[in-house]
Amino acid sequence: MASGAAIADDYTCTGADRSPALAWSDAPDSTKSFALIVDDPDAPSGTFVHWVAYDIPPGVTSLPAGVPQTTEIAGGGTNGINGFEHIGYNGPCPPPGKMHHYHFHLFALDSTLTPGDNADAVAVQSAMTGHVVATAELVGTFQR
Repeated sequence: MASGAAIADDYTCTGADRSPALAWSDAPDSTKSFALIVDDPDAPSGTFVHWVAYDIPPGVTSLPAGVPQTTEIAGGGTNGINGFEHIGYNGPCPPPGKMHHYHFHLFALDSTLTPGDNADAVAVQSAMTGHVVATAELVGTFQR
């Protein structure tokens, strides 16, 4: 998916609702882990979180499509709790009407995190404070 492009139905509630494949490169040498937060700032009730993942190992440079909704991510990492109160990814599912923008925020961190069990975005963001060495962002759109 190119930044600014529409998110395919397969990755939304109108399709299979599975996570899209993501890839990144050129992380700083000081990276000890990655964290990922996917959110929708256009949601009617304020920013809504669709995916929280953290402690992704520094050697990992991609996540495949369809990461299972389990606490542990194959190959390393932990899925947190999203705004639907589910583990892992749940895709775009806005009310019919206006276009929504989904921000895939990747954080390179100089440590691993200990946000506690069943961590949500607030807990992960708090644990990341002072440890972010680089960030990347991809924005996808979806409208029903």
